[in-house]
Amino acid sequence: MPTQKNKPSKIRRVMRFDPPTLDEAVFAAQGLADDVDGQTQIAAMLMGLPEAEVRVAVLKATAPAVRAITRPASSRPTTTRPTVIVERRTARPLMR
Repeated sequence: MPTQKNKPSKIRRVMRFDPPTLDEAVFAAQGLADDVDGQTQIAAMLMGLPEAEVRVAVLKATAPAVRAITRPASSRPTTTRPTVIVERRTARPLMR
């Protein structure tokens, strides 16, 4: 069986690599690690930056999350759903 030759396609294909932004790298690192040091290392590897530069962004990103957790719950009751009552009926006997 003869081999087929690879014909060059007329479509030009270009591969492009865009490293993540600093915010994207920090967000990904927060999902992968719990401690700040681990998040800093992961974000620095994703960005290709030194850990000292990334640490500032990681600390800024973790600060609002801590404040959000410590806020007291609101005094408003949560939205109530309407009550649903389900009644079972017995099957009728068939009359012949």
